[in-house]
This record gives sequence, C-alpha cells and structure tokens, in this order.
Amino acid sequence: MERIEIPGGATYSPVALTDLMLGAPLASRVLLGATLPGQVASTALFALYLGSAAADWLARLGVRPIDFREEFDADVDQLEAMPLDAREWEVRLLARALNEDYTDERIERKQLARMVNDRLTEYVSGITGQQIVTSSEVRSFNFAKLVFPFAAGTCDVVSGDVAIFQDNGVWEPHVIAHEFCHRKGYLKELYAQVVAFLAMRSSGHPVLVQGARVERFHRQLAVLCGGDEVRYLELVETACLRKELDEPFRKMRPASGSESRVGSAMRSLYDQRMKMTGQNGLSDYDEGFTNFLWTFQRSSRARQPKAHAAV
Repeated sequence: MERIEIPGGATYSPVALTDLMLGAPLASRVLLGATLPGQVASTALFALYLGSAAADWLARLGVRPIDFREEFDADVDQLEAMPLDAREWEVRLLARALNEDYTDERIERKQLARMVNDRLTEYVSGITGQQIVTSSEVRSFNFAKLVFPFAAGTCDVVSGDVAIFQDNGVWEPHVIAHEFCHRKGYLKELYAQVVAFLAMRSSGHPVLVQGARVERFHRQLAVLCGGDEVRYLELVETACLRKELDEPFRKMRPASGSESRVGSAMRSLYDQRMKMTGQNGLSDYDEGFTNFLWTFQRSSRARQPKAHAAV
C-alpha cells in the first residue's frame, strides 16, 4: 500500500504558529513601534508561519481524497432529508445502545489521540488505498479559543496544528477524530463529521464506538429541539439515559440566548464562511451530518460489507 507522510512540523513548535502570526504585529508594534525593524519582524514571522506548512502541502499533492459521492452516494449537496419519525426512532435506538454498551473506561488524551489517529489512518486507507500518516500531537490552547468560544477544538488548516480546549468526557474521541480529519486534509465540516464517525463507530473499541454514538445522538437531539433548551431537556428526559450519560447530556444543552456577544457574532461569521466555501453552514455539524448517514444507509452502497454506518 502506498504510504504518504505529512510532516506536520508546525505541531512541534513550542508556540502554535497561528498564535505567533496573530500576535507578531501587536508585539512588534509594542516593542519596536511602527519602525522598519518592527515591520521586518512581523513579515518574517508571517513567512515562518506559511513556510512551516510547505512540506505538508507538497506531500499532500499526492493524496487521493475520499470521493464521497462514489463511496457513500452522498455529499454536501446530495443529501436526503431525514424524516422526523426516523429521527425519533434513531434516538430511541441510540439511547438503548448507549445504555447497554456504556463503558466508564477513560483513556489519557495523549494515548487516546494516538489510538484515534491510527484508526483514522486505517479507515481512510481502506477506502483510498493510501496510508496517510499524520501527527497525533494535540495542544490544549491557542488564541482561536478566544475567537471561537463555542468550539471544543480547532485545526489550523495551514499548519495542521490541532488544539482541544477542554475535557470533553465521552465526546473526546469524536472531537479529536474530527480535528484530525481536518489535519488529514478533509477541510469541510461535514466530511470531518462523517469520516470521524464512521471510523470510530467501526473501530470495535468500546471507548471509540461510544464516542461516535454520543456524537450522533447529540446531533439528532440538536436537530429535534431546534435550539430550544426546554425541548432539548425534554428529549434527554424521555431518552431515559443512565446517570453517567444523562448528566453530561444535560450540560450540553443549547445556549438559548445566553451565549456572549463575541460568541454569537463569531458563530454567525463562521456560518457565513462555511457557506462561502461550498458548505451548507453550521447545520452541516448536525442536520447535514445526520442527513448524510440517512442518505448513505438508504443507498445501495450501505449494503456493502465496509459500509460501517450501523447505529
């Protein structure tokens, strides 16, 4: 099998290069003023930021990405709307599966990141025939957290730097997998959602499977409640989850207007950015994601052995 290594050199820098690039103009102005040395310093740091990813992008030239239409009979603009009754039925199935297969095993983030990365590499190579080897390094902070306070993690699309901002509990495997999908070159949010879910769900590892299921379950609840906090809590109550899952899901309820102005503004801007880059907007995280799986499961390809779309 063809093997392609994406160096990911920026990941090993002491400071995220995105932060360095964003902070450089301010730092140079404070320390050096609007002088030629200050401008040179800012330009040099910006060049470092871009140059750090040069080897990565050269390696990516030989990558064959997954053809989602060919593999899954679904794509960003090829989604069948999932009926309400099917969503409600799936919520019941997922709740039962989560209760029956619950595991309290927790894996330290560094080890979990390696497991998730290895599984993603294995899953993607099974489709494309290429083993795309990427870093499993994860940061715990970068300035993006201040800009996107609603995000659980981020991946810098230029340098491949991944940061996970908090302990995401049972969601942790999916959050890491989602960001690592970006690192592997799947920049659209729907693609990252789908590949992360299918890889984790088909892994056979209880922790990874649980991570995939809680994400799918939560995204169905998000669609069904339509952003209404009261309705969301009603849905959680009706699901009759075991205590270990009930409490985390209650904490994941919608913001319902309590989000900060910065968070609300950035959420709106991010939605527009997604639409400008050929995506459907923030709805791709939940409605698009669940519609994709519904479309795929109803296709002829879902009946093939490697489909991996079971609840």
